[in-house]
Amino acid sequence: MTFRGFPAAAITFFEQLEADNTRTFWHANKSTYDTAVKEPFDALAEALADEYGVFKLFRPFRDARFSKDKTPYKTQAGSSGETEGGAALYVQISAKGLFVGTGHYMLATDQLTRMREAIAAAHTGAELETLVSNLKAAGYDIHSDPLKTAPRGYAKDHPRIELLRYKRLTVGKDFGTPKWLHTTKAVDQIRAVFVAAEPLNAWLDAHVGPSTLPPPDWGRD
Repeated sequence: MTFRGFPAAAITFFEQLEADNTRTFWHANKSTYDTAVKEPFDALAEALADEYGVFKLFRPFRDARFSKDKTPYKTQAGSSGETEGGAALYVQISAKGLFVGTGHYMLATDQLTRMREAIAAAHTGAELETLVSNLKAAGYDIHSDPLKTAPRGYAKDHPRIELLRYKRLTVGKDFGTPKWLHTTKAVDQIRAVFVAAEPLNAWLDAHVGPSTLPPPDWGRD
C-alpha cells in the first residue's frame, strides 16, 4: 500500500461530522471514513515503519460515559507511535487539516521531578532552553500545559521559571490544508517534524526517561 497523502474527502468528512455527529451520519458515510481516512493512515504507517516502528490508529468512538458531551464520534483521527526512548509520535487529521506532534505528553510524578531537576541544573537547563528556543524560531509550537505559578520548591524568579512550570513537553505543527496534503509529499512534511524534534526527544530520553513507578492497582479500594 502506497501513501499518496490524505484526500480532500477526509477534510470534508470531518467538516460534515462536526455538523452532524450522529450514528445515522456515521453509518451512511462509513465507506468514506474507510477510504479517505483509515486507508491513508494505514498506508502512512507502512511508509513510516522502517524509521519509526509501529503506528496505530485510534478508535473513532468517543468514551462519553463521564462527559456532558454525548456525541458518539471523535471529530479527528489520530495515529500514534513511539520512539525507543519513549517519546510519542502523533499524526492527526481533522476539519482543520494536518497536525503533527512529538514529545513526552503525559509525565508521571517521577518523570516530572527529573525534568524539573534537569531544567534547574545550569548545564542541562541551558541546553533545553536553547532547544526550545530553536524550535520556536523554526516555526514549531511548544505544548507544555504550564502551571500558573512556580512548582513547589522552586523560586518564582528562577532564570528558567517558564520551563520549570511545564507539566509536559511536546513540539508540534498545525499545517492546515496545503495542496501537498493530498500528495505523497505529505509524508516528507510529517517526517520533517519528527526530525526537527529529535534533539529535544534526545534530551528528554537522557534526563527524564521512562517512569519507574508501579502502575496503579485499580483492583484495590
